[in-house]
Amino acid sequence: MNAEILLLDSGVWVATVDGEDPFGRASRALVSDDARQVGALDLTLYEVANVLGSKRRRLPVATAVCRKMEQRCTRRMVRADAHLIEATAGIAFEHGLTSYDAAYVAVARRHDWTLVSTDIRDLVSQGLAITPDAAV
Repeated sequence: MNAEILLLDSGVWVATVDGEDPFGRASRALVSDDARQVGALDLTLYEVANVLGSKRRRLPVATAVCRKMEQRCTRRMVRADAHLIEATAGIAFEHGLTSYDAAYVAVARRHDWTLVSTDIRDLVSQGLAITPDAAV
């Protein structure tokens, strides 16, 4: 594969440790393949901590996934700034998305990265992201 950078949303990271997620196998393949370049938003750390740590009460798993994310995305961890927030608001309005989902789209567009998501309804169905299966 070329030097394409994949922006993995929180659903992909959560799927790596969710034995029942239909995208689990493909998500694990993407995260574990060190030859693939992946990026994330700082927001993703909070989302993963919320889903795995707070909601599912799997704090050690949440911590491990966040550490893996930091390791894999060391130079490609995107932090919010005023321009990103402005782009996010516009995308959220245009596509009827939450600001959280729109932030992923904004980052993917800003950096010309491919957004990979497990969110079929809001992102994949609108052509804003591809599934982990399509990215493997």
